Amino acid sequence: MQQEVEIAWAGRPVRIEYQWVGSTDRTAPVIVFLHEGLGSVAMWRDFPARLCEAAGARGLVYSRPGYGRSTPRAAGERWQPDFMHRQARELLPALLRELGVDRPWLFGHSDGGSIALLYAAAFPAALQGAIVLAPHIVVEEVSVTSIAQAREAYRNTDLRARLARYHDDPDSAFWGWNDIWLAPAFRDWAIEDELAAIRCPLLAVQGLDDEYGTLEQIRGIARRVPQARLLELPDCGHSPHKDQPDAVIAAATAFLGRA
Repeated sequence: MQQEVEIAWAGRPVRIEYQWVGSTDRTAPVIVFLHEGLGSVAMWRDFPARLCEAAGARGLVYSRPGYGRSTPRAAGERWQPDFMHRQARELLPALLRELGVDRPWLFGHSDGGSIALLYAAAFPAALQGAIVLAPHIVVEEVSVTSIAQAREAYRNTDLRARLARYHDDPDSAFWGWNDIWLAPAFRDWAIEDELAAIRCPLLAVQGLDDEYGTLEQIRGIARRVPQARLLELPDCGHSPHKDQPDAVIAAATAFLGRA
């Protein structure tokens, strides 16, 4: 059942849409799911519940401000190049405190994977571990090209109508993500230097056919985080949990069990 909570964010109160899935045992480990740049609670579909049921875990799924049924972006508001840092260091800690979640696992996809990495680096004692799918640690030309193509699709196809099924304000979700990723000021965005502070167990997953990033994204993580495990999936694009859900669930449950 979807719920809402209000927290302070960017100098104003914001509504956060969230949902608990999986085990009802309050002593079970908690996995927090962090969506991608166009994601929301609804866009995860049944994947968080499937993973949590397989792992015997509780899952906390939420929509970031600007997405889903959470508070949309304010009129004229633009994300800044540090938006993922702020999500990791300010918003996520505030949400976990409000909901009484202590030392969870993080499961992040794309931008959500980057947020998970930044949280793990900033708060090394505050979580059990992290699983990241198709995370970004630098801006690559393939990412910019695909995001520019998404802009054309939003303007000229039914993409806006399709996103409206998952977001109260699809323009808030799309342009918040698209504008910052295509901004010249974002081209130098990188989090490579911060990764060395990560101390928790880490699994990084990427498809061999990822249209938004090369394998250098997760291989760059492995060079800086010695305990990181990598999974490179064939016949898989930017969304491993959609393209190869069984493989991701098997790898994630094995990783959680070992950790």
